[in-house]
Amino acid sequence: MIERYSYPQMRAIWEQENRYRKWFEVELLIAEGWAEIGRIPKEPAAKLRENGDKLLAKGFDFSQIVQRTLELEGDVPGFESAEADQAVIRHDLVAFLTAVSEHLGEERAYLHFGVTSYDIEDTATCMMLRESCDLIEEGAKALIEAIRERAREHKWTPMVGRTHGVHAEPITFGLKLAVWLAELERDIERLRQARESVSVAMASGPVGSYGTVDPRVEKYVCRRLGVEVPKATSQIVQRDRFAHYVSALAIMAGSLERFATEVRNLQRTEILEVEEPFKKGQRGSSAMPHKRNPMTCERITGLARIVRSYVVPALECMAQWHERDLTNSSVERITLPDSSVLIDYMLRKFTDVVKGMVVYPGHMRANLEKMKGLVMSEHVMLALVDKGLPKDGAYRTVQAVAMKAFESGGDFRELVAQDPTISGKLSEAELAECFDYESHLKRIEQVYHRLSI
Repeated sequence: MIERYSYPQMRAIWEQENRYRKWFEVELLIAEGWAEIGRIPKEPAAKLRENGDKLLAKGFDFSQIVQRTLELEGDVPGFESAEADQAVIRHDLVAFLTAVSEHLGEERAYLHFGVTSYDIEDTATCMMLRESCDLIEEGAKALIEAIRERAREHKWTPMVGRTHGVHAEPITFGLKLAVWLAELERDIERLRQARESVSVAMASGPVGSYGTVDPRVEKYVCRRLGVEVPKATSQIVQRDRFAHYVSALAIMAGSLERFATEVRNLQRTEILEVEEPFKKGQRGSSAMPHKRNPMTCERITGLARIVRSYVVPALECMAQWHERDLTNSSVERITLPDSSVLIDYMLRKFTDVVKGMVVYPGHMRANLEKMKGLVMSEHVMLALVDKGLPKDGAYRTVQAVAMKAFESGGDFRELVAQDPTISGKLSEAELAECFDYESHLKRIEQVYHRLSI
């Protein structure tokens, strides 16, 4: 998934090398924390940092540590041990520590002192999730700005609003985009809440009791990473935090799917009010030269289903046997990177759609007029109520004329003017106002003001 649907920045966050680099950084911070409280000598701790920084520097080929780790782990396809008599470790962090130690001196004795695997791994994962949140928010903001620009452009572009797929009343295309913008703002707020939830680090020992690690070490690590100290942990960071993250991404994916589905619907030949970009030389079909399909929006719709499907596994990972088991590990190696990569990809692709989408105001106007005034029936009814007719009576009167226009294909405006009950209550000017789109749409200004468009 990372290779097919990823941009370089997000892919870099979730690549194995970055994961191992973060593991190593956490290990170095833990050693520094021990040295700060005087539990281990300062000299080997300083040596660990000095040599560790050399391994983390750009001049060192860290991929050799990645390769060696996977080889030692031995449970990864394609990376079985090259040495026939080499005992396979089958433990990712121990394999990593072994690989790193091959590049260290005697100071390696203080590496991974007093802590357990997930003090390292969960802290590193939270760092990666926080970075992912920042990149996703950046993408969501870019999409918001693209939508805002198109909403300004089409603030007063009238089109028909549809409910149940059927013509309802006039709106503007700008209003439709404003609704998208408001939803994305909520998506960003949920993402920020998820970021806060995963912005933790831990170093509480094998079962969270601090039996082998001083809480001051954990406090040091958290301070250096700029995150909060969790109030309590078991052997792991509790998975409600990760479930919060995946759920926030799934909701955002649902928003993108909704927007993409709208573009797909509006691009249908019978409607053709909006069309996603179709570049020169692009092929819409292997057989039909005329085809211009909404393939990007269809892809976004499909990928949203994948992101959404990760919510249940994320929730199920919350349940652990006692202080922890291993049922979450294999799941999260898929769900966390995949959901992050896919949302980043979907945001970028839909931003391209919004920036380049073709809007057909003439088609919008033609579709709005297709029912010959029927979409303004409520305004006629309310005008009659203002003249003293009971609401139900006014409804029945207008509905009778509306059904006649619908079934005969006649012009609703003309039939309304010919109806004695209606024409007896409303003047020609008042009837004209009932069918005035500008009057109907003028309060859209308030929506734009609330959204600062």
